[in-house]
Amino acid sequence: MSRIRTLTGIKPSGTPHLGNYVGAIRPAIADSQREGVDSFFFLADYHAIISTRDPERVHRSTLEIAASWLALGLDTDKVTFYRQSDVPEITELCWILNCMTAKGLMNRAHAYKAAVQENEESGAKDPDKGVTMGLFSYPVLMAADILMFNANKVPVGKDQVQHIEMARDIAGRMNHHYGNLFTLPEAVVGETTAVLNGLDGRKMSKSYDNVIPLFAPEKKLRKFIMKIKTNSLEPGEPKDPETCTLFQIFSAFATPEEVEAKRRQYEEGAGWGHLKQELFEYLNAHLAEPRARYDELIANPAFIEEELLKGAERARAEASDLLAKIRHAVGLRPLSA
Repeated sequence: MSRIRTLTGIKPSGTPHLGNYVGAIRPAIADSQREGVDSFFFLADYHAIISTRDPERVHRSTLEIAASWLALGLDTDKVTFYRQSDVPEITELCWILNCMTAKGLMNRAHAYKAAVQENEESGAKDPDKGVTMGLFSYPVLMAADILMFNANKVPVGKDQVQHIEMARDIAGRMNHHYGNLFTLPEAVVGETTAVLNGLDGRKMSKSYDNVIPLFAPEKKLRKFIMKIKTNSLEPGEPKDPETCTLFQIFSAFATPEEVEAKRRQYEEGAGWGHLKQELFEYLNAHLAEPRARYDELIANPAFIEEELLKGAERARAEASDLLAKIRHAVGLRPLSA
């Protein structure tokens, strides 16, 4: 049985929240523990600076996200865990891929088209106003991230599927011109992966400022839970769990039996204050151990740096071999060769 290689990138642009854990971190760590899977996890800090102009935020977020993954059980002896900027072979490959990528392909990228549409609708004279080359060509960098390690599977959200298709197009073109260098990656969209709502009932997102930080201290966690928007139904009145953010968050962490018991509480008219307090207590107990580990890691950034550099060394050992083949294939080789 051949091994499957998966690759997951995490952009350090903010503090990890409950939605990140349920939608990405938890399933990715579980997948990395399966037999026959080689997992690559990287902090996409070059991607972060496309839209983030605050260097302290990028730096702090890199620390917090790395600490979160380690605290939640990522085994760096079994996976390759690295920082994108520590593997310069990726950016060299990105340039080579740029030289083979049609501009028309990048014109069709969703993020670029959305930026142009926003400019046109606002009446801007220049449809490319505010568009950097980072924004325009970041699908090529994403392709380099994936192709550098010939990943078979790339877990993504539905909004990122187009970028995997672009990576396949770029890989196919390179293979056509220079021989069979790259594996064609496949997008893996978690259809059953939970998407959590935030404090205001919309999808939990940093852009909506409605998130619950994953490792908020106990008192702050309770304050966040108490802020979750509910309706005006009084205690004793039956409530619909399917439309309730509290129930949705609880269900993402609880067992099926616990979910059914909670559903009965809603039908029996439990009060919102009681339901919020129970959710806080349940989450607090669930997160207590990894939160303690997270706090230890945050206080010891040198250890995290060591883990990332260990992963980068492993990643570079492989990347340098493939890049040597690519350089030779495109003609970048010693004159005596």
